[in-house]
Amino acid sequence: MKITIIAGARPNFMKIAPIIEAINTARSKGNNISYRLVHTGQHYDKNMSDSFFAQLGIPQPDVNLESGGGSQAEQTANIMIRFEKELIQNPADLVLVVGDVTSTMACSIVAKKLVTRVAHVEAGIRSGDISMPEEVNRVVTDALADYFFTTSEIANDNLQKSGIDSKRIFFVGNTMIDTLLKNEKRFIPPLIWEEASLKMKNYFVLTLHRPANVDDGLNLKELMNEIITSAQGLPIIFPVHPRTAKNLKEVGIAASNLYLVDPLSYLEFNYLVKNAKAVITDSGGITEETTVMGVPCITLRDNTERPETVRIGTNELIGTNPKNIRPAIDRVFLGTWKKGGIPEFWDGKAAERIISSLITLKSSIQ
Repeated sequence: MKITIIAGARPNFMKIAPIIEAINTARSKGNNISYRLVHTGQHYDKNMSDSFFAQLGIPQPDVNLESGGGSQAEQTANIMIRFEKELIQNPADLVLVVGDVTSTMACSIVAKKLVTRVAHVEAGIRSGDISMPEEVNRVVTDALADYFFTTSEIANDNLQKSGIDSKRIFFVGNTMIDTLLKNEKRFIPPLIWEEASLKMKNYFVLTLHRPANVDDGLNLKELMNEIITSAQGLPIIFPVHPRTAKNLKEVGIAASNLYLVDPLSYLEFNYLVKNAKAVITDSGGITEETTVMGVPCITLRDNTERPETVRIGTNELIGTNPKNIRPAIDRVFLGTWKKGGIPEFWDGKAAERIISSLITLKSSIQ
């Protein structure tokens, strides 16, 4: 069975690493299964990509389609045009896509038009907010996929409600947590640890990237001022995207306890998260990692595609109103933040379950 694995952006790397390892393990046991790794180049920073490949043991891609840049439509079109040529030249029995980035949707469309089966890892996730590009990607991909690998019972229910036959749904767990658990003992402190004299559980990690939070200068300024003043002088470590850094500079945000740093490698960033007093974010994936590591997570969003991190884990949605920030951070200082638990199958074995399922399905795939 020949599998083409699609990776397009930073979150994809964490999700495909254990899948590649599980394929290699299955092959070593005599299973006829192989893969071709396609990097669409949707997001590509040589330094960051190289660090991810090296740290997570991901082999260099068989091809990089170099499809980054442009508007949403231009990027989708570029990925589709280049992946179509790739798949025609290197046919596969199955195209495996992960997550909810543009590459996930674009490559699924191409595969189906070339009559190739599609497996979606992290299927069934929904925020209910169709204004988010990621939600469009999820809905379209799940409308086309043949096999659905899910992270939670909530995702299973979402798929079944949309008419997907339960026989095509496989509740396997979370491959991003596979990567987290495998590498947790390998986390390394970044340079900022010494530079800012950080101490365990005595600083905050901040990540912001969603347009609703960072594109409006006045809103961004109000958010940042609330975070800075609520932190009671503790360091705030903010790995910041260049566009957000520019916006911060334009609105004049600076404070003695605010540290703006370049994006960090996987092992460095998660060292900071694991040892933080709390994480303040508008990300989705980080809320999964904080849940497993038991770190309080304050999410500046009105909805989430990962409700299990709220129902079971350490995450709480506080919305996008800056006035909600201080009460949330106060609860962290008081020690009254919920302890949380770990969702079912977030045990480091999701990729094994995926490949085991595909091997069982091999006769219907080929």
